Amino acid sequence: MTGFYRPQLDGFEEDPFARDGEDKLIRRQYWLGLSDRSLVLLMTKGIGTRLTADEKRAHLADIRRAHLADEILAPEILPPERRP
Repeated sequence: MTGFYRPQLDGFEEDPFARDGEDKLIRRQYWLGLSDRSLVLLMTKGIGTRLTADEKRAHLADIRRAHLADEILAPEILPPERRP
């Protein structure tokens, strides 16, 4: 699978998105321990906001949470601007 987000590690291997040379998540247990709701919040309002939509899809598929893609990648619908 390609298209994963690859953080610059520079001594910070604790990044939850860090992967080894075989593209396996180093902190996989971190992701597996999250509830679906926590994962949605993390990807939409937390550290996942720095990922592109394709990177989010690849990550969700890798941690077997692809069923959350529609909720995480849902387009934000803004109300129309009110004119005075």
